[in-house]
Amino acid sequence: MTSESVYLDLNTLNATSKAAENKERILILTPLLKRNAIDHLDRYFELLDQSTYPNHLISIGLLVSTQDDVDPLLIAVQQMIQRLERRWFHAFHDITVYNKDFLYDFNNDDHSQDDFKLQPYRRSMMARARNYLLSSALEPDHSWVAWVDVDLASYPSNVFDDLMAHDVDVIVPNCLLATEDGSFWGYDRRNWQETDYSSRFQRTIGDDFVMMEGYDDQLATGRSRMVDMPTQVGIDYKVPLDGVGTSFTLVKAHVHREGANFPSFPLQHQVDSEGFGRMVRGMGYEVYGLPSYFVYHS
Repeated sequence: MTSESVYLDLNTLNATSKAAENKERILILTPLLKRNAIDHLDRYFELLDQSTYPNHLISIGLLVSTQDDVDPLLIAVQQMIQRLERRWFHAFHDITVYNKDFLYDFNNDDHSQDDFKLQPYRRSMMARARNYLLSSALEPDHSWVAWVDVDLASYPSNVFDDLMAHDVDVIVPNCLLATEDGSFWGYDRRNWQETDYSSRFQRTIGDDFVMMEGYDDQLATGRSRMVDMPTQVGIDYKVPLDGVGTSFTLVKAHVHREGANFPSFPLQHQVDSEGFGRMVRGMGYEVYGLPSYFVYHS
């Protein structure tokens, strides 16, 4: 058997504001760690199909956590992909399913005191899952990485083009809760800016204390969350952020390649996606949010 040498010139790999025009490939990553993910698969692929970004430039990586090869979620994902791959038009570049059991039940979504105590561990395990998916799926020709929740209800069809047009390292839209009456309810509270109060508070706690948003009854961090910012400023108005969620997050792939991932340990009092925000900022990269650009979570 003879070995073959491969030369990859990554100097020519760019992530630009004219991504579609330059035929830049995007990798969309979605961990499927909750059992109810099966209920959202049709809508997940329907929204991606409606995207104006060319499907042939889109790769999709899905992570299912199970040891059971007859797991209903795993079977549903495989059947969905088989249907999509039989299409001769509007096909995605590729769809890959990764199966890795993280031995944890991610189904508890209540905001009780017990859930609050479990959150650091749950987020640590989620961070490990994200890192596993990222390291498995990222290919040398991917210019962008998008983290997209499976249970989003809607987002603009041109969302990828709109976010890419800002030409920043990491950018997030404002993720709201989808309601029947169209009322304004913030969903992703992990997109935030530090304040003087939150910075002072962190000097009073131990290095291993994990700060979390969305649990105001148990922990008032005093941060400025994007879901609470004014939204009449226009969809292109962006604000710098210190922490980000991953309901819908667009990252230039070189940021991940150069070492920015999701810490499963407390990094400046954060783990998982908010720790990713810390890491990205610490590496000198830009992190921005768009308070008036909405995506909706189910």
